[in-house]
This record gives sequence, structure tokens and C-alpha cells, in this order.
Amino acid sequence: MAFELPVLPYAYDALDPYMSAETLEFHHDKHHNAYVTNGNDLLEGSGLEGKSLEEVIKATYGDASKAGLFNNAAQHFNHMHFWNWMKKDGGGAIPGELEKKIIEDLGSVAAFRDAFLKAGATQFGSGWCWLVQNADGKLEVTKTANGENPLFFDQTPLLGCDVWEHSYYIDYRNARPKYLEAYFDNMINWEYVAELFGNAA
Repeated sequence: MAFELPVLPYAYDALDPYMSAETLEFHHDKHHNAYVTNGNDLLEGSGLEGKSLEEVIKATYGDASKAGLFNNAAQHFNHMHFWNWMKKDGGGAIPGELEKKIIEDLGSVAAFRDAFLKAGATQFGSGWCWLVQNADGKLEVTKTANGENPLFFDQTPLLGCDVWEHSYYIDYRNARPKYLEAYFDNMINWEYVAELFGNAA
């Protein structure tokens, strides 16, 4: 199955002033598009052409001979969700059942926020921070390097934030913690997170 670049679910300037149109144009149109283009090139002749994106990712994880395909496929998966994890006038109240589960497993919304921001700020180099649901149903905050994602650890990603420099450097320079705060407080599409949570239950 060929990879396709999704259309952004909002205008390029919809996330201003927290994420600029310039950042979205570079991030979506150039970086994500490169993962799609390179991934499709590497998919040809791999024997995985008919597989789903998730199957391609799992089949290539840890295979040095297919590292390029893995990296591009995993980043494509991550970004397909990333655009939907944000919306205009995001942040704010977390839908009831999800909020209840966060409090139950992570102590409080404030404790979850602190853990999520810390995971993103302390991820050395490029990577992602996550809210995941483990196989036993419990929520956990994690982080991964580069293009890795929770699928490899039998976890369902419910929320993720891209902490590669191209995600924030135009707007925040090297102030990754400020970007993470703006993301959590003003950009997250909690309805989409709750939808993923409901599907995972």
C-alpha cells in the first residue's frame, strides 16, 4: 500500500500564534512529504508492498537492512496522527472518561502534564513524547528516540508530541520546553485523543 501525504485538517495559520504557518509549511509540505516520497521509493521491491503501514513498521523494526524504510514509515505514521492531535483553539478540558482514566493511572491532570512535558524536554536529540495505553489497559507517559513509536512496545499511542527541532525551531529556537507548554496548553485536540482512547478500550 503506497504511502500518501494527508491534507492538513486545518489552515496553515490555524495554530497561530503557537505554531506558525511557516513551521507547518516546512514540517508538513517538506519533512512529512519527504518521509512519504522516500518511504514509497524504499517500499518498492521490499516484499512489503501490499502490507498496511502498521505492518510495514513492525516488519522492518530492528532490521538493519530495512532501516531506511522503517524510519520513513514510522515517521509517516507518527505525523499522520500528529496533525490530528492539534487543532485551532486546542487545549483546555479533557473529555470525561479520558480525564477520569488519566487521574486514575497518573494521579492527576497536573501530574500527567508535568510528566508529559518532562518526557519531551528530556528526550535527548530527536524523538517524541507520548501518552500511551499499555496492553493491560493502564496509561503511561513515555518517550522514544528518532522515529520510534509505541507500536513496537505493544502500546497504543493516544497522544504524541514531535520534539525534532524542525517541529519548533522556527517559532521557539532552542526553547523546547516553551514549545511543549504551548502544545499541551493551546494546541492539543483532546477529542481526537479521546477517540483513540475509546477505540483502544
